[in-house]
Amino acid sequence: MRLYRRWVEATSATEAGTSLALFRIALGLCVLWTLGSVVGSDTVDLLWVDSAHGGMKRLSGTWLVDALGGPVPSVVHGLVAAGMVCGLALVVGIGGRLTALLTLVVVRAVTGLNTEAAGSYDLLLANALWLAVLGDTTATLSVDARLRTGRWTSARPVGMWARYLVAFQLVVMYASTGWQKLSAYWTPGGDFSALYWILQQPGWQRIDMTWTAWVFPVTQLATAVTWVWEVTAPVLLLAVWAHDAPEGRIRRALVRWRVRDVYVVVGLVLHVSLLVLMNVGPFGPLSMALYPALYAPDAFHRGFRRMVARRPSGA
Repeated sequence: MRLYRRWVEATSATEAGTSLALFRIALGLCVLWTLGSVVGSDTVDLLWVDSAHGGMKRLSGTWLVDALGGPVPSVVHGLVAAGMVCGLALVVGIGGRLTALLTLVVVRAVTGLNTEAAGSYDLLLANALWLAVLGDTTATLSVDARLRTGRWTSARPVGMWARYLVAFQLVVMYASTGWQKLSAYWTPGGDFSALYWILQQPGWQRIDMTWTAWVFPVTQLATAVTWVWEVTAPVLLLAVWAHDAPEGRIRRALVRWRVRDVYVVVGLVLHVSLLVLMNVGPFGPLSMALYPALYAPDAFHRGFRRMVARRPSGA
């Protein structure tokens, strides 16, 4: 009964919806990035249309595509357009959970057509959209809030559990990735040369990376930091909990040492660096879209108040 009561208390806790709203906005932008990058490169037909109509290969279709008539240009173009409309609706926050669900269905229908043009970031996007279906992401900073209250912001509480699910998804992704890196190129038993060799992959390079041979020790350090950061990712979830409930010696230490902020800074540096140097699709922005869940709404409210306080009086 004691465990049950603690479970009820944990799942009943509420907070402002700011963190989830920022997650929703970032997620909508990632949807626009995912589909818009294919539209912008004029490869929609090549990747997602059957070879009988000009695509790169024979496609079996997904259930929604098949129901609409198969992977033909008219169906695929319509779904891509619908997906981008849904992504925009997520950004502005209209339609609540229904919008997130429609976005999930449409985006999976398109990105699931061609496995050779898909990546793990498509699965991460699908998981994140499911979390947006479960959580109340339009409680504030949304058109829904504007229609409901006449203001763009609202103090309507949301379940804290939804933010923890997003944080948990992020931690599971990082930890499982790190635990699978067991080669001598990544682990302390080797030479930490993994990132150097990854940067030499022509298919992923944005620019010529032969210059990294001159800074090989830097790539070794980056490899070691990345691996340790990933395999210890569960500590990040504990640090998030410590900030929300700083009781006990260990949790107070995690707050005092700013463990959460260290993890976030390393993650931002890693993803921004990969975004600049390598073409890995929307993986980096999508991963960072989950970062708002690592902070309670009060942290964003304090940051906003500090920004306002620093503005010049004539601004």
